[in-house]
Amino acid sequence: MTDRAATPRFVPWPDSISRPLVSPIQPAAVYVAESPDMLDAQYEGRTSGYTYAREGHPNADVLARQIDALEGVEGGWICGSGMAAISAVLLGCLKSGDHVIGGDQLYGRTLRLMTDELPRFGIETSLGDTTDADAVAQALRPNTKMMVIEVVSNPTIRLADVVALAALTKERGITLVVDNTFTTPRSFRPADWGADIVVHSVTKILAGHSDATLGYFAARDPDLQTALIARSVTMGLTPSAFDCWLAERGLMSFPLRFDRSEQNAERLATALAEMPGVRRVLYPTRQDHPDHNRTGALLGQRGGHMLSFEIEGGRAAANRLTKAGATIAFAPTLGDIGTTLSHPASSSHRGLSAEGREKLGISEGFFRVSVGVEDPDALIAEFAHAVAASQSEV
Repeated sequence: MTDRAATPRFVPWPDSISRPLVSPIQPAAVYVAESPDMLDAQYEGRTSGYTYAREGHPNADVLARQIDALEGVEGGWICGSGMAAISAVLLGCLKSGDHVIGGDQLYGRTLRLMTDELPRFGIETSLGDTTDADAVAQALRPNTKMMVIEVVSNPTIRLADVVALAALTKERGITLVVDNTFTTPRSFRPADWGADIVVHSVTKILAGHSDATLGYFAARDPDLQTALIARSVTMGLTPSAFDCWLAERGLMSFPLRFDRSEQNAERLATALAEMPGVRRVLYPTRQDHPDHNRTGALLGQRGGHMLSFEIEGGRAAANRLTKAGATIAFAPTLGDIGTTLSHPASSSHRGLSAEGREKLGISEGFFRVSVGVEDPDALIAEFAHAVAASQSEV
């Protein structure tokens, strides 16, 4: 006879009049319902609840509401990565015969999505210089349905003419999508400037510790957001509950981390500009930045945590710099609590031809820096050592 006492049984979650200080992780892939009527009520929106984690789970919802509050929007959705979020938006909004125009300095994988993948579905794509709204206007077509921009470009730190582009898209009935990963809502909130959809790679400075891979999107039109969520669920762009929990933990310190990183970035930009062998430094608040006239209006004179610089000597000098900077992590990422250094020609923009990179100003001696919260004097000293080493044979 079977011993029923030895058989594991379902035990309901314990009730408590108190609540945990930290959000609990709920990794459940599926949720138990009491009856078919209960499922109907949930799916029809007459009551709230969860059914299957691909359709949503508590850790994702908690994180989304927190990012909503930062961005000043409602109903945002968490995806498994930043590229999952941008893919959900582009594939969810566009169809065969539509045209989308993007900034020519978007994140490398976004560029690949637009130039290599969307055309396979019959979606026309083109790229333009978003610092020049007149040039972008000339590139629009009768079937243009969407424009995708970053306020601060990756990796050359150029500032888009957001005011003119927002007016242009509104006038033409074009959906304006803004990837706010670089700028973050700490210095810019796209919805306040006319963006229809806001996108984030939460993996970066919002989460801030390089241990969670997530994305986020929010459309201002509730009906459009509902449609995009449904398509995201269908495509299986589900986020990990554990990663959502990690990102929520990181988000608690986001304002402190951003402000300290920004202070360090401004000091580092000033120091780099004075180092022998550095051709140029790109940082929004510098007077020599090509779009400095837009910094105050768009960013409120906040320079952010990202900067780029170029050294003499090409690839050989670049190799010497990364090897000499022992405490500077050479990694193709940004937004970590520590400083990271990336080389776009060999990472994010390696898919472009040498001529294409040259057109954007990305040489073999060009670096992007995501500045962290370290002691600024030690950070500057390490860069000074690395730059000097890079020029030892130039």
